[in-house]
Amino acid sequence: MKTNTTKYRVAANKKIKLKDFDTTYKGHLEKQTGKVELAIVKENLDQFQEVFYAANSNALLIIFQAMDAAGKDSTIEHVMSGLNPQGCQVFSFKTPTAEEYDHDFLWRHYKALPERGRIGIHNRSHYESVLVCKVHPEYLLNERLPNYNSVDQIDKQFWKQRYESIRNFEQHLSANGITILKFFLHVSKDEQKKRFLKRIENPAKNWKFSSNDVTERSYWDKYMDAYEDAISETSTEYAPWYIIPADKKWYARLAVSQVIAETLEQMNLKFPVLSDDEKSKLEKAKMLLLDEK
Repeated sequence: MKTNTTKYRVAANKKIKLKDFDTTYKGHLEKQTGKVELAIVKENLDQFQEVFYAANSNALLIIFQAMDAAGKDSTIEHVMSGLNPQGCQVFSFKTPTAEEYDHDFLWRHYKALPERGRIGIHNRSHYESVLVCKVHPEYLLNERLPNYNSVDQIDKQFWKQRYESIRNFEQHLSANGITILKFFLHVSKDEQKKRFLKRIENPAKNWKFSSNDVTERSYWDKYMDAYEDAISETSTEYAPWYIIPADKKWYARLAVSQVIAETLEQMNLKFPVLSDDEKSKLEKAKMLLLDEK
Protein backbone atom coordinates (compact mmCIF):
# COMPACT_ATOMS: atom_id res chain seq x y z
CA MET A 1 0.00 0.00 0.00
CA LYS A 2 1.32 3.42 -0.93
CA THR A 3 1.96 5.85 1.90
CA ASN A 4 0.50 9.31 1.55
CA THR A 5 3.95 10.71 0.75
CA THR A 6 3.79 8.80 -2.53
CA LYS A 7 0.07 8.18 -3.05
CA TYR A 8 -0.80 11.82 -3.71
CA ARG A 9 2.57 13.04 -4.90
CA VAL A 10 2.76 14.35 -8.48
CA ALA A 11 5.76 12.97 -10.33
CA ALA A 12 8.27 15.42 -11.76
CA ASN A 13 7.83 16.35 -15.43
CA LYS A 14 4.37 14.82 -15.54
CA LYS A 15 1.53 16.55 -17.36
CA ILE A 16 -1.54 16.15 -15.20
CA LYS A 17 -5.29 16.53 -15.65
CA LEU A 18 -7.22 17.25 -12.46
CA LYS A 19 -10.19 15.21 -13.67
CA ASP A 20 -7.95 12.17 -13.22
CA PHE A 21 -7.65 12.88 -9.48
CA ASP A 22 -10.41 12.19 -6.95
CA THR A 23 -11.82 15.08 -4.96
CA THR A 24 -13.22 12.75 -2.30
CA TYR A 25 -11.66 9.95 -0.31
CA LYS A 26 -12.95 6.57 -1.47
CA GLY A 27 -11.14 4.24 0.90
CA HIS A 28 -12.45 2.15 3.76
CA LEU A 29 -11.30 4.38 6.63
CA GLU A 30 -14.22 5.65 8.72
CA LYS A 31 -14.38 9.26 9.87
CA GLN A 32 -14.11 8.46 13.58
CA THR A 33 -11.16 6.13 13.00
CA GLY A 34 -9.57 8.81 10.85
CA LYS A 35 -9.84 11.29 13.70
CA VAL A 36 -8.14 8.83 16.05
CA GLU A 37 -5.35 8.34 13.49
CA LEU A 38 -4.99 12.11 13.16
CA ALA A 39 -4.50 12.40 16.92
CA ILE A 40 -1.72 9.80 16.74
CA VAL A 41 -0.06 11.59 13.81
CA LYS A 42 -0.18 14.86 15.76
CA GLU A 43 1.69 13.21 18.64
CA ASN A 44 4.34 12.02 16.19
CA LEU A 45 4.51 15.49 14.64
CA ASP A 46 5.18 16.98 18.05
CA GLN A 47 8.08 14.58 18.63
CA PHE A 48 9.55 15.06 15.15
CA GLN A 49 9.30 18.84 15.46
CA GLU A 50 11.12 18.86 18.79
CA VAL A 51 14.12 17.18 17.16
CA PHE A 52 13.78 19.37 14.06
CA TYR A 53 13.85 22.53 16.18
CA ALA A 54 16.76 21.32 18.31
CA ALA A 55 18.87 20.22 15.33
CA ASN A 56 18.52 23.74 13.85
CA SER A 57 19.95 22.57 10.53
CA ASN A 58 16.96 22.45 8.18
CA ALA A 59 13.81 24.44 7.52
CA LEU A 60 10.46 23.20 6.21
CA LEU A 61 8.22 25.26 3.93
CA ILE A 62 4.63 24.03 3.57
CA ILE A 63 2.50 25.64 0.86
CA PHE A 64 -1.28 25.43 0.61
CA GLN A 65 -3.16 26.32 -2.55
CA ALA A 66 -6.81 25.65 -3.34
CA MET A 67 -10.05 27.05 -4.59
CA ASP A 68 -12.12 29.03 -2.09
CA ALA A 69 -13.80 26.93 0.63
CA ALA A 70 -11.51 23.96 0.01
CA GLY A 71 -10.47 23.95 3.67
CA LYS A 72 -7.04 25.60 3.72
CA ASP A 73 -7.64 27.51 6.95
CA SER A 74 -9.07 24.57 8.87
CA THR A 75 -6.37 22.21 7.60
CA ILE A 76 -3.66 24.63 8.70
CA GLU A 77 -5.41 25.00 12.07
CA HIS A 78 -5.44 21.23 12.61
CA VAL A 79 -1.84 20.75 11.46
CA MET A 80 -0.69 23.61 13.68
CA SER A 81 -2.45 22.13 16.70
CA GLY A 82 0.05 19.28 16.59
CA LEU A 83 3.07 21.60 16.50
CA ASN A 84 4.84 23.87 18.96
CA PRO A 85 3.94 27.46 17.92
CA GLN A 86 7.45 28.57 18.94
CA GLY A 87 8.84 26.61 16.01
CA CYS A 88 6.26 27.65 13.42
CA GLN A 89 5.45 30.64 11.25
CA VAL A 90 2.20 31.10 9.33
CA PHE A 91 1.75 33.66 6.55
CA SER A 92 -1.42 34.35 4.57
CA PHE A 93 -0.84 36.20 1.33
CA LYS A 94 -3.42 38.66 0.08
CA THR A 95 -3.37 41.10 -2.84
CA PRO A 96 0.14 42.63 -3.07
CA THR A 97 0.65 46.05 -1.52
CA ALA A 98 2.09 49.04 -3.37
CA GLU A 99 5.50 48.30 -1.80
CA GLU A 100 5.33 44.66 -2.91
CA TYR A 101 4.39 45.66 -6.45
CA ASP A 102 7.57 47.76 -6.50
CA HIS A 103 9.60 44.54 -6.27
CA ASP A 104 9.69 41.31 -8.24
CA PHE A 105 6.85 38.85 -7.61
CA LEU A 106 8.99 36.61 -5.38
CA TRP A 107 10.25 39.37 -3.07
CA ARG A 108 7.51 39.21 -0.46
CA HIS A 109 7.82 35.42 -0.33
CA TYR A 110 11.56 35.56 0.30
CA LYS A 111 10.79 37.72 3.31
CA ALA A 112 8.42 35.11 4.70
CA LEU A 113 10.73 32.09 4.48
CA PRO A 114 11.22 30.02 7.65
CA GLU A 115 14.50 30.14 9.55
CA ARG A 116 16.54 27.01 10.22
CA GLY A 117 14.80 24.80 12.75
CA ARG A 118 11.40 26.28 11.92
CA ILE A 119 8.38 25.23 9.93
CA GLY A 120 6.86 27.89 7.67
CA ILE A 121 3.27 27.53 6.48
CA HIS A 122 2.12 29.67 3.58
CA ASN A 123 -1.61 30.05 3.03
CA ARG A 124 -1.50 30.89 -0.68
CA SER A 125 1.93 31.69 -1.99
CA HIS A 126 4.09 32.76 -4.93
CA TYR A 127 1.82 30.49 -7.00
CA GLU A 128 -0.87 33.16 -7.02
CA SER A 129 1.21 34.77 -9.76
CA VAL A 130 0.52 31.81 -12.08
CA LEU A 131 -2.98 31.02 -10.83
CA VAL A 132 -5.23 34.00 -10.16
CA CYS A 133 -3.00 36.13 -12.41
CA LYS A 134 -3.33 33.63 -15.22
CA VAL A 135 -7.12 33.75 -14.93
CA HIS A 136 -6.98 37.55 -14.59
CA PRO A 137 -3.84 38.60 -16.52
CA GLU A 138 -4.83 42.25 -16.12
CA TYR A 139 -3.57 41.99 -12.52
CA LEU A 140 -0.05 41.55 -13.86
CA LEU A 141 -0.06 45.07 -15.28
CA ASN A 142 0.27 46.29 -11.68
CA GLU A 143 3.81 44.88 -11.68
CA ARG A 144 4.77 47.41 -14.38
CA LEU A 145 7.07 44.93 -16.08
CA PRO A 146 9.18 46.13 -19.01
CA ASN A 147 7.72 45.09 -22.36
CA TYR A 148 4.39 44.09 -20.81
CA ASN A 149 2.18 47.14 -21.03
CA SER A 150 -1.03 45.39 -22.07
CA VAL A 151 -2.74 42.06 -21.56
CA ASP A 152 -2.16 41.20 -25.22
CA GLN A 153 1.58 41.09 -24.60
CA ILE A 154 1.26 38.42 -21.89
CA ASP A 155 1.91 35.34 -24.01
CA LYS A 156 3.01 31.71 -23.59
CA GLN A 157 6.63 32.80 -23.33
CA PHE A 158 5.76 34.98 -20.34
CA TRP A 159 4.24 32.04 -18.47
CA LYS A 160 7.13 29.78 -19.44
CA GLN A 161 9.57 32.26 -17.90
CA ARG A 162 7.47 32.62 -14.77
CA TYR A 163 7.34 28.85 -14.21
CA GLU A 164 11.09 28.75 -14.72
CA SER A 165 11.55 31.51 -12.14
CA ILE A 166 9.50 29.51 -9.64
CA ARG A 167 11.46 26.31 -10.28
CA ASN A 168 14.76 28.18 -9.89
CA PHE A 169 13.53 29.85 -6.70
CA GLU A 170 12.50 26.54 -5.17
CA GLN A 171 15.68 24.78 -6.28
CA HIS A 172 17.71 27.53 -4.62
CA LEU A 173 15.75 27.09 -1.38
CA SER A 174 16.19 23.32 -1.49
CA ALA A 175 19.94 23.64 -2.05
CA ASN A 176 20.11 25.83 1.04
CA GLY A 177 18.40 23.46 3.44
CA ILE A 178 14.70 24.26 3.00
CA THR A 179 12.50 21.24 2.35
CA ILE A 180 9.39 22.20 0.37
CA LEU A 181 5.97 20.52 0.45
CA LYS A 182 3.18 21.89 -1.76
CA PHE A 183 -0.43 20.86 -1.21
CA PHE A 184 -3.31 21.42 -3.59
CA LEU A 185 -6.55 20.73 -1.72
CA HIS A 186 -8.69 19.32 -4.52
CA VAL A 187 -12.33 20.16 -3.86
CA SER A 188 -15.21 19.54 -6.27
CA LYS A 189 -17.38 22.33 -7.62
CA ASP A 190 -20.47 20.76 -6.02
CA GLU A 191 -18.81 20.60 -2.61
CA GLN A 192 -17.67 24.22 -2.91
CA LYS A 193 -21.29 25.21 -3.59
CA LYS A 194 -22.45 23.39 -0.43
CA ARG A 195 -19.82 25.11 1.68
CA PHE A 196 -20.64 28.54 0.26
CA LEU A 197 -24.32 28.01 1.10
CA LYS A 198 -23.42 26.98 4.66
CA ARG A 199 -21.39 30.16 5.05
CA ILE A 200 -24.32 32.25 3.88
CA GLU A 201 -26.87 30.44 6.06
CA ASN A 202 -24.75 30.47 9.23
CA PRO A 203 -24.37 34.01 10.70
CA ALA A 204 -21.19 32.92 12.47
CA LYS A 205 -19.68 32.05 9.09
CA ASN A 206 -20.92 35.06 7.10
CA TRP A 207 -17.59 36.84 7.53
CA LYS A 208 -15.87 34.07 5.54
CA PHE A 209 -18.03 34.69 2.50
CA SER A 210 -17.62 37.41 -0.11
CA SER A 211 -19.87 38.08 -3.08
CA ASN A 212 -16.68 37.99 -5.12
CA ASP A 213 -16.41 34.28 -4.25
CA VAL A 214 -19.36 33.56 -6.53
CA THR A 215 -17.87 35.72 -9.27
CA GLU A 216 -14.60 33.78 -9.11
CA ARG A 217 -16.55 30.52 -9.16
CA SER A 218 -17.72 31.40 -12.66
CA TYR A 219 -14.07 31.03 -13.75
CA TRP A 220 -13.86 27.49 -12.40
CA ASP A 221 -12.69 25.85 -15.64
CA LYS A 222 -10.03 28.50 -16.20
CA TYR A 223 -8.76 27.99 -12.66
CA MET A 224 -8.58 24.23 -13.21
CA ASP A 225 -6.52 24.83 -16.36
CA ALA A 226 -4.23 27.20 -14.45
CA TYR A 227 -3.72 24.68 -11.65
CA GLU A 228 -3.02 21.88 -14.11
CA ASP A 229 -0.35 23.97 -15.84
CA ALA A 230 1.23 25.19 -12.60
CA ILE A 231 1.38 21.75 -11.00
CA SER A 232 2.64 20.08 -14.19
CA GLU A 233 5.35 22.70 -14.66
CA THR A 234 6.58 22.93 -11.07
CA SER A 235 6.25 19.54 -9.38
CA THR A 236 9.86 18.50 -8.99
CA GLU A 237 11.91 16.09 -6.92
CA TYR A 238 13.06 18.96 -4.69
CA ALA A 239 9.63 20.65 -4.42
CA PRO A 240 6.83 18.15 -5.05
CA TRP A 241 3.13 18.86 -5.33
CA TYR A 242 0.56 16.71 -3.51
CA ILE A 243 -3.01 16.65 -4.82
CA ILE A 244 -5.14 15.93 -1.75
CA PRO A 245 -8.84 14.94 -2.08
CA ALA A 246 -10.58 17.63 -0.04
CA ASP A 247 -14.33 17.00 -0.22
CA LYS A 248 -14.07 15.30 3.18
CA LYS A 249 -12.25 17.72 5.42
CA TRP A 250 -11.38 15.14 8.07
CA TYR A 251 -9.53 13.05 5.51
CA ALA A 252 -7.70 15.98 3.91
CA ARG A 253 -6.38 16.98 7.35
CA LEU A 254 -5.21 13.45 8.03
CA ALA A 255 -3.52 13.04 4.63
CA VAL A 256 -1.67 16.37 4.88
CA SER A 257 -0.52 15.64 8.44
CA GLN A 258 0.73 12.19 7.40
CA VAL A 259 2.78 13.63 4.54
CA ILE A 260 4.37 16.20 6.85
CA ALA A 261 5.09 13.63 9.57
CA GLU A 262 6.58 11.14 7.10
CA THR A 263 8.74 13.89 5.57
CA LEU A 264 10.12 14.91 8.97
CA GLU A 265 10.73 11.28 9.91
CA GLN A 266 12.63 10.63 6.67
CA MET A 267 15.00 13.50 7.49
CA ASN A 268 16.34 11.25 10.26
CA LEU A 269 17.51 14.21 12.33
CA LYS A 270 19.02 13.77 15.80
CA PHE A 271 19.26 15.88 18.91
CA PRO A 272 22.58 17.79 19.01
CA VAL A 273 25.43 15.92 20.73
CA LEU A 274 27.31 18.03 23.24
CA SER A 275 31.09 18.29 23.10
CA ASP A 276 33.18 16.98 25.99
CA ASP A 277 33.75 20.57 27.08
CA GLU A 278 30.01 21.28 27.18
CA LYS A 279 29.37 18.04 29.06
CA SER A 280 31.98 19.08 31.61
CA LYS A 281 30.21 22.42 32.06
CA LEU A 282 26.92 20.58 32.60
CA GLU A 283 28.48 18.46 35.33
CA LYS A 284 29.82 21.57 37.05
CA ALA A 285 26.39 23.19 36.85
CA LYS A 286 24.86 20.03 38.30
CA MET A 287 27.27 20.05 41.22
CA LEU A 288 26.56 23.72 41.93
CA LEU A 289 22.85 23.02 42.00
CA LEU A 290 23.26 19.98 44.27
CA ASP A 291 25.49 21.97 46.64
CA GLU A 292 22.88 24.67 47.12
CA LYS A 293 21.44 24.90 50.62
